[in-house]
Amino acid sequence: MTDTAARQRYFEDVAVGEELPSVAYPLNVYRLVMAAGSNRDFNSIHHNTEYARRTGAKEMYANTSFLLSTWERCVRDWIGPAGTIRSIRGFRMRSFNYVGDTLRVHASVADARVEDGAGVVEIAIRGENSSGVSVGPGTVEVTLPRRGEEQE
Repeated sequence: MTDTAARQRYFEDVAVGEELPSVAYPLNVYRLVMAAGSNRDFNSIHHNTEYARRTGAKEMYANTSFLLSTWERCVRDWIGPAGTIRSIRGFRMRSFNYVGDTLRVHASVADARVEDGAGVVEIAIRGENSSGVSVGPGTVEVTLPRRGEEQE
């Protein structure tokens, strides 16, 4: 667990416009092969350069599950262990995330409100590589505990 994930964020501490810590993912062969194996996406375009090139891609590239997990990690590190992810919207791949590039996930607080007693936060999020926005932009809606609530 990272230092950020070990700390709990509370709804009362959130400010609209606040930037979440960005997370960088160097896309090396090892990372893409491990991601393909862990999420069982054995399509060769995600772990075999020659095969990917035969399909018209310039190199092997990250798969959907890996890219989605980059958003989740950015958000989970920020919300802490008692926060929950309610929805992910606007997740779409705009360009390939090729091996040899670096994917950076950037996010900020777009809205914060109390809804049925719960602290709800909407986070604007996107993935960028050397060609610009490659995933998103989208929104992750989370709940955060409010100060004074019972923690299980």
